[in-house]
Amino acid sequence: MRVSKELFTLADRIKSLREQAGLTQADVARALGLTRSGVNAWEMGLSVPSTQYIVELAKTFHVSTDYLLGMESTSTISVKGLSHKQVSALLQTIECFRETMEPGRQPSDGD
Repeated sequence: MRVSKELFTLADRIKSLREQAGLTQADVARALGLTRSGVNAWEMGLSVPSTQYIVELAKTFHVSTDYLLGMESTSTISVKGLSHKQVSALLQTIECFRETMEPGRQPSDGD
């Protein structure tokens, strides 16, 4: 059986986002009303979440469904609760990172 690269992208993103959020598989399963083994199967690429769960995962991790599915390489950062000055500082930091990247080089998820 050949598993497509898109499945690995989805599986890897679910695991990575869960770990970044400091959640266990059991935490995500509880939030979505699933079993831990169901979440594990997604992360292992053994099964794929339904459309409903793709939407719920995107909401849980504050990313777009396109990002979760590997259709876009950008993610969003919630600035809710931050002052205008703090948001400006974040934007300046992001721009600084962009300026230091080598021309033509695309950042990878591992960077």
